[in-house]
This record gives sequence, C-alpha cells and structure tokens, in this order.
Amino acid sequence: MATITHLRRAAARAPAPLNGKVQRAAPPRRAPNRVRRTREHLTPAEVERLIAAAGKAGRHGHRDATLLLLTYRHALRVGELVALRWEQVDLTQGLLHVNRLKNGTPSTHPLRGAELRALRRLLRDSSSPYVFTTERKGPLTTSAVRKITARAGERVKIGFPVHPHMFRHATGYYLANRGADTRSIQAYLGHRNISHTVRYTEMAPDRFKGFWKD
Repeated sequence: MATITHLRRAAARAPAPLNGKVQRAAPPRRAPNRVRRTREHLTPAEVERLIAAAGKAGRHGHRDATLLLLTYRHALRVGELVALRWEQVDLTQGLLHVNRLKNGTPSTHPLRGAELRALRRLLRDSSSPYVFTTERKGPLTTSAVRKITARAGERVKIGFPVHPHMFRHATGYYLANRGADTRSIQAYLGHRNISHTVRYTEMAPDRFKGFWKD
C-alpha cells in the first residue's frame, strides 16, 4: 500500500495543469547533423567497407549489400529505393529506370557488371514485384533501410552515425571528383534546379589540384 510520502513524490513529478489541460514536457530535440558528424557524405573507400559489412551480416546479407550498392551507384533516396520494382530493371540491356521523388527528373542509368550479377541473384529468389523485400515479400520500409545502413556503419566502426542519404551525397562528390560536368551530374541525380548540384562541384578537392608544385 502506497504511503503518504510516496503519493506526495508522485504528485510532485506529475505535470501541472494549465487552463484545465495537463502540460507535458516537450521531447528532447534531435541534435543537428553538424553536431553528430563532421560531413554528410561518404568516401568511395568507406562505401566499399559498408557494402562488404552489410553482405556478411545475417541471412539477408546479399540483399542488404545489393541495396547499398544500388543506393550509391544511382544516388537513390531511401524512398526511391524501397519503391524500386523489377519492371524498372532491364537486365538484358543493363538499364535501370530511375523514378525520382521530390519532383526530381526521372532518368535511365546504365547497370554495370557487379550490379547486374547481384540483381540476377536477387531475382532468382524473388516472388515480389519489388526489388528489395522483407521475408513476407512486401517492400522494405524506409525505417528498415536506415537500420541496415546504421548497423553496417557500426560494424566497420566508421566513427559517426551513417544514414542512407549519405550514399547519395557520396555519389555526387564522386562524380564531381571524376571531372563530370555539372549538367551531367544534375541529370544523373535528377535535380530540377542546378543550384542543388553545384555544391558537389564547388567542394570537389580536385579543382585545386596543381595549385602547389612542391
């Protein structure tokens, strides 16, 4: 039986009513990304480590590794990834039809050897119209993809929290560092406004190559 002291302590912890309504404390605010990590993109070497780590984890390793590979190679947003259907994949001609979110521009990307091999293996065991599925053959959720990505980052001890959109940024910086022109990068990423693409070329370190000769 509760004592008077316990009841008083419980009453002190309870939120006080205001105008007849109980005012509850606001949940803690999420720390800004700049506080949690020093950059919002991954290097090519980090991407390779994450893909390898995902491929070695559990019975869905091949699915998860393929998921991260396509996210990176085609700069897919997490919503675009989970909505990806087999009808968008042309394994015969080696093409991927990318439907963009956020009013982005759709495009058709070439699929390379590693992607084709991974997708063919995934298709052999598939009975769903979606490329990336759960055990019940429904499409993966965006939350599941975030967890897959975060776990891969923890396995390789990358040093900061990893989220799927970092792969899209990694694609942009990779293409800029390879010297791809801004318009081509814009089309590949599906940006309608080129101002969203310019940040990759502006921050590409190779644009400063040759400044020093020692």
